[in-house]
Amino acid sequence: MKLAVAAAGTGGHVFPALAVAEQLVAQGTAPEDIIFFGGDRLEASVVPEAGFDLVQVEIQGLRRRVSLDNIRLLRQVASAQQRFRSVIKEREIRAVLAMGGYVTGPAALAARRARIPLVLHEQNAVPGLANRLAARFATRILVGFPAAVSRLPGARVVGNPIREAFAARVPSASTARTAYGLDPSRPVVGIMGGSQGADALNHAAAVLAGFPEFQLLHLAGPDQAGEWIEASEDREDWVVIAFESRMERFYAAADVVVARAGALTVSELAATGTPSVLVPLQGPAAHQGANAEFLVEAGAGELLDQHDLAMLPEVIMKILTPSELRRRAAAAAALGRPGAAAEVARQLIEVARG
Repeated sequence: MKLAVAAAGTGGHVFPALAVAEQLVAQGTAPEDIIFFGGDRLEASVVPEAGFDLVQVEIQGLRRRVSLDNIRLLRQVASAQQRFRSVIKEREIRAVLAMGGYVTGPAALAARRARIPLVLHEQNAVPGLANRLAARFATRILVGFPAAVSRLPGARVVGNPIREAFAARVPSASTARTAYGLDPSRPVVGIMGGSQGADALNHAAAVLAGFPEFQLLHLAGPDQAGEWIEASEDREDWVVIAFESRMERFYAAADVVVARAGALTVSELAATGTPSVLVPLQGPAAHQGANAEFLVEAGAGELLDQHDLAMLPEVIMKILTPSELRRRAAAAAALGRPGAAAEVARQLIEVARG
């Protein structure tokens, strides 16, 4: 039984889709029977590297202002839909899973016109435009956060798909810190701005590195890491890395993590039971504030506006006490849904079988 997974653009869409694909294989679907629909961004490299077939189309995101690009987008959507529908027919695909983002529209239209089931998964607390539009065609709607249900009526809360390694809670803190060259016996603050880094958080890391109460594990992002690696080269208590493919090790090493509030990050913090200080990205990604509230309202995370980053050392020192760390870690772990990928895979197989 062949299944399609539409995911493109950012790690927030693509990596959850890969986690689902891994669980589809674990539940009996052959890897060659899983076909990804996408474009030429992150998915173009990581999907084939993971061993899955990728059908690529040329398509861009919708401009949120009047633009000739949106006229071109309509033509691209029509072309992509035709391509996907042709693949669905040729390869006898039984159901489509769409993970949000710009490829969801043509994938949803293709599924509808091919008369096969469509399953949507929304990662964020505030649903994206593509999923809101595609919801009318969906056989089943799944969401990562309860807050999304109010905008996607009938949706089922399953959590966000993350890799199985996060649920295993290995390696130990001591092993992870040693691997990074940190002192296993001293507290560690992790700071990251997502896979590409965040300028504001990188500069905040330089301030945190001056505090003797803790060590700093700094995920700077590949485009910005050079200057921060140079700045930290004489410091044993400030470790800078450009990129981490094994994020479970990053979380294991950290007592508290300072991060943006992307859906995947919030879900990983919950699954690993990691206390956090969340600094949501503003502007077009205002949904990050709603994502953050998922942890903050439960007492697992602290919300800090980017304009208030000067207060970050004070906030961290408040958290870095044994009792606070235990309380916040337990609150985060209580929200975790480490089995989300397996559940999304199960529901996709269920609708495909009819």
